[in-house]
Amino acid sequence: MLARFFGKLGHEILYFLETTGRMGVFLFTCLLCLVTPPYRIRAIIRQTYFIGARSSFVIIFTGLFTGMVLGLQGYYTLRKFGAEGLLGSAVAVSLLRELGPVLTALMVIGRAGSAMCAEIGIMRNSEQIDALETMAIDPYRFVMVPKFGATILSLPFLTFIFNMVGIMGGYLVGVSLLGLTSGAYFQGMYQNVVWDDIEMGLVKSFVFALIVVWVAASKGYHLHLERSGGFGAEGVSRTTTSAVVMSSVLVLVWDYLISAMML
Repeated sequence: MLARFFGKLGHEILYFLETTGRMGVFLFTCLLCLVTPPYRIRAIIRQTYFIGARSSFVIIFTGLFTGMVLGLQGYYTLRKFGAEGLLGSAVAVSLLRELGPVLTALMVIGRAGSAMCAEIGIMRNSEQIDALETMAIDPYRFVMVPKFGATILSLPFLTFIFNMVGIMGGYLVGVSLLGLTSGAYFQGMYQNVVWDDIEMGLVKSFVFALIVVWVAASKGYHLHLERSGGFGAEGVSRTTTSAVVMSSVLVLVWDYLISAMML
């Protein structure tokens, strides 16, 4: 019984190290191909349209209601301390530092990351990636680099849109519904929001973008090596689910780590 336990433990550790090393090599190769010529600008633009422009509606919708909830809850919380005038700064700082980058990344994972993983997984499943290698076409440059470039480019812009819409959502609730003056809302924001708040959100958006595309693309590319994967439609679905869960958890973990390092 004890030997079986340690044998299983060793097997799990070896599988974890193998997966970590494989994903690390994948990330290094993709980033190296991203910064070295030739550059596939048109492919990156197409992927930017899919990942960025077509995600804008869900980002705007989510940002609006997130800001409205922050405005509503923040107003009644601050009113207990007679500090309703700080509502604008409370909404802005919450969005810029935490909720904007995190919720944007989670929305992109659900809308684009899952599709990215399934697309690459189907390419691996149907041997399209093997066909590219047979024709001496580098699958990293042909398939992965446009997705990496587009995600790293799109997510900070989507985060910016989320933040702006969220601030206006808080304004609608605080000023239009609850009677706070417009000047107090924006004056509090002007006095308390500093560059460090914006910088933290910007750093998080770039790191989250890298996490999203790295996990989604790597899981799909290594579909045949994943324990939860395997060939067939069921393997693609399990791998896509695993990619969504893993990338979401990593976003939350790195949100804490970046906050701890930058505060």
